[in-house]
Amino acid sequence: MKRCVAISILGTTLDVGGRDDRWKRWRPTVSLCLQPNLFIDRLELIHGAAATGLAKQIIRDIEEVSPGTEVRQNVMNMRDHWDFSEVYTSLRDFARAYEFDTEREDYLVNITTGTHVAQICWFLLTEARFIPARLLQLSPPPRRRSPDDPIDVTGSHSIIDLDLSRYDAIATRFAAERDEATSFLKSGIETKNPAFNRMIDQIEKVAIRSRAPVLLTGPTGAGKSQLARRIYELKKAQRQISGDFIEVNCATLRGDQAMSTLFGHVKGAFTGAQSERAGLMRSADKGVLFLDEIGELGLDEQAMCLRAIEERRFLPVGADRDTTSDFQLLAGTNRDLSASVREGRFREDLFARLNLWTFTLPALRDRKEDIEPNLEFELRRFSEKEGRNVTFNREARETYIRFSMAPEAAWRANFRDLSASVTRMATLAPQGRINEETVREEIARLRRLWAGSLAADEPEAMLAGLFGAERLKEIDPFDRAQLATVVAVCRRSNSLSSAGRELFAVSRLQKSSSNDADRLRKYLARFDLSFDSLVRP
Repeated sequence: MKRCVAISILGTTLDVGGRDDRWKRWRPTVSLCLQPNLFIDRLELIHGAAATGLAKQIIRDIEEVSPGTEVRQNVMNMRDHWDFSEVYTSLRDFARAYEFDTEREDYLVNITTGTHVAQICWFLLTEARFIPARLLQLSPPPRRRSPDDPIDVTGSHSIIDLDLSRYDAIATRFAAERDEATSFLKSGIETKNPAFNRMIDQIEKVAIRSRAPVLLTGPTGAGKSQLARRIYELKKAQRQISGDFIEVNCATLRGDQAMSTLFGHVKGAFTGAQSERAGLMRSADKGVLFLDEIGELGLDEQAMCLRAIEERRFLPVGADRDTTSDFQLLAGTNRDLSASVREGRFREDLFARLNLWTFTLPALRDRKEDIEPNLEFELRRFSEKEGRNVTFNREARETYIRFSMAPEAAWRANFRDLSASVTRMATLAPQGRINEETVREEIARLRRLWAGSLAADEPEAMLAGLFGAERLKEIDPFDRAQLATVVAVCRRSNSLSSAGRELFAVSRLQKSSSNDADRLRKYLARFDLSFDSLVRP
């Protein structure tokens, strides 16, 4: 059985008792050793040198009521018991020097005595596990109803375990608050993608618990800017920051103006600098600075950013004195920064500083199960912006959802494509009701848009839109080239048979009979595709 060790500050007011009345009043330090069902094997008694006489009296009284309790004196001299910094430092030093043996001993920290500042410091040290203990609260006995009632010097006690998961009501409240925070980061969208939800859970913890830089990566249109703003709003709601959200697209920063935009300048720093400019970093003081497309920054700007992140100091253009700004940095990029480091286009030390917390937002085609809830979100956003309520009829909604989740739906611009698509349909919807005709026109528009935006690597881009990046890696390059041709022919053909005739035109002439449609159907089935899925929503 573990020994019970209590750590307590001597109460220079509450523990005082004259020789004649010391057993006529409640004294918390003595009461600590009188508690039923709680035997203190050792008491670590903390007091200043000026209270040595009172400490010795308390020790004698404890020996009288609990002779099995060992009392150790710990002299701690503080000039001001109400100075938070001094009290915390003193108690922290005590904790660091103390040899805790948690395998053999169970520790209690008495928060009944000492100033309110000391009680707060005990809580902080225990909650952070600098002291592996539970908190002990002593309470005086109820007031006697008449002078004839016996004197009670024992009182009562309660033990507070800071493992809050043990308290069902608190744990339930914390779980609800955590769910509320993650839902807030997702703009209230009930997403269904497990990987995305796990990532948002982690971002919620980091946003609340850390001030370190956060790097958001992912393709253009995946929602990095929107998520960055939600992180800012969550931190502000938690009262962790009080400043503004400052956003800049680093791809727009070029030449001498880049330094001025980020770090500011003094009057006369260069031609045209007719007045002082604060710069975005100083504007983000006490708030959040979001550097989108940070991979586009020049090397000189990267070096100054690194210093600003680490030291919260930077030099405005033309200035001879540093400026300070206490901001939290969020950064976004669609580049592979590790590759940019290898190519010498991005500083390795800055990347290392940013890479502590990196979260990659998936492309929309990799979380198509979230298209439906995001569809509702975009409709609500349109209604709020335009002041007009728009809905789908059932058939139109089913048609659009079926197309949006089909392999051919490339969603090249990710959520920007989806948002633009919903805006177009909502704008054109007759009497605020999106019908099948509106949906089919929009599907045709999206097909033309995606077909026209294919780059020089059209086959790879087209197949990536069909299968997703991970699945595409499982297909041999030889098969990819062939498959891309087959898909392109199917998409411009009116039927499975006509596509088969075009694809097998030579071999059909060499055979007396050939079922081109059947051959094509079997070929597509090898890749879990069908003609209908390629050409129809």
